[in-house]
Amino acid sequence: MKHLKVIEALKEEKLLQEIQVCGWIRSFRNGRFVALSDGSCLHTLQCVIEDDVLLDEFTISRLNIAASIQVMGVLKESEGSGQRVELLVKKLTIEGEASPEEVKKTILSPKKHSLELLREQAHLRVRTNTFGSIMRVRSKLSYAIHHYFQQKNFQYVHTPIITSSDAEGAGETFKVTHLDFEKLPIDDMGKVDIKKDFFGKPTNLTVSGQLEGETYAMGLGDIYTFGPTFRAENSNTSRHLAEFWMVEPEMAFCDLDKNMDIAEDFIKYVINYVLEHCADDLEFLEKRLLSEDKQKPKEERNELLLREKLELVSKNHFKRVSYTEAIEILKSSKPNKKKKFKYPVDKWGVDLHSEHERYLVEKHFKCPVILFNYPASIKAFYMRLNNDGETVRAMDILFPGIGEIVGGSQREERLEVLKEKMDILKISQEELYWYLDTRRFGTCIHSGFGLGFERLVLFVTGMTNVRDVIPYPRTPMNAEF
Repeated sequence: MKHLKVIEALKEEKLLQEIQVCGWIRSFRNGRFVALSDGSCLHTLQCVIEDDVLLDEFTISRLNIAASIQVMGVLKESEGSGQRVELLVKKLTIEGEASPEEVKKTILSPKKHSLELLREQAHLRVRTNTFGSIMRVRSKLSYAIHHYFQQKNFQYVHTPIITSSDAEGAGETFKVTHLDFEKLPIDDMGKVDIKKDFFGKPTNLTVSGQLEGETYAMGLGDIYTFGPTFRAENSNTSRHLAEFWMVEPEMAFCDLDKNMDIAEDFIKYVINYVLEHCADDLEFLEKRLLSEDKQKPKEERNELLLREKLELVSKNHFKRVSYTEAIEILKSSKPNKKKKFKYPVDKWGVDLHSEHERYLVEKHFKCPVILFNYPASIKAFYMRLNNDGETVRAMDILFPGIGEIVGGSQREERLEVLKEKMDILKISQEELYWYLDTRRFGTCIHSGFGLGFERLVLFVTGMTNVRDVIPYPRTPMNAEF
């Protein structure tokens, strides 16, 4: 007997064949009709229990919402509206029961629940339509990322999770230790003897795989990493997570212009992929967003439908603007002149905030924007210094509703310039000797960028809180599940 997923059964062309499906009950009505979901798609399969299928009252009483069942029967053309096919049940087995009284206390009950409540029951929320759709989109985006780089002959590199370096130099890292806090070893100076720790030196969870990725680009040419990263940033906002996933390609013999070309092409590819392969889920999420918008004041509603916003990105050339030009635009903008920006733009050299980035994208250019050539003073040590001595070959890609979604740069390939920048910022050359070696043995122009995966999922699904696009969010004072 053919075992099918619900998505396969709904698309099956060969009818009147016996099949088997398994899943969870979404609804059971009139003692005959079971709506079955197995998570493979947004839709359910209607299973019709015929009169001649003998189910005792005890079995029928256990056909409750959230219970799991195995069904065998004949796939046939549906007699009712709303579905193309249905399953005529010949045999039904209950795999796992679900008490109606207990279900009522959870988000599995068939009524609308707040996103806050869904987060509190994160282990169950994937059984809802909203989170089923989000996670299927997330899965397809993950696949599209790998497919894009693999077909471009990039090599996938697994960079370390535990490291002794802080790639960004920000110091917001989670420390890793094997020491017993109740019996800390003390050295002759009265300090904790770190040499007695597992690695014999201070280590932390990675904030980025970039530096290690650069070393592999110097041998493999084009590489990418795609894995978890960690920031001990005490920001309890809708945009920040302590644990999140990053996509970080690094490319040898690649300058800033080519870096921007690849980043734009990459983003368009993965968005087009989900537009093509997640049509039902995107339609559902778009309707959900429309319903939410109706509850908001008119000025706060989205100007574009979800899929229109995605097509705006996938079909339009990204506008490339220098940081200097962007500052002039912002300085002379109405929000800045009328002091409506929370962070006024008054001089060259200031760091841009989300409100500035969104103004450029949503109000001024009305398309995705790539800003480049930022002041060296607000960017990381590894970014290549321009001939003016004041700016670096950095770039950020800005999206509507999100602001920065990609950050990248041409890396500083000149050994002496890199060492000088590290000295100014008090970054240890001794600790990063291995990174400097890439500049000693066959250095070359090279570039890369990083994309926060959850930011991408946020944009594609239309959600507004990053905690709703990752299975188990890690935030300050929250490491449940």
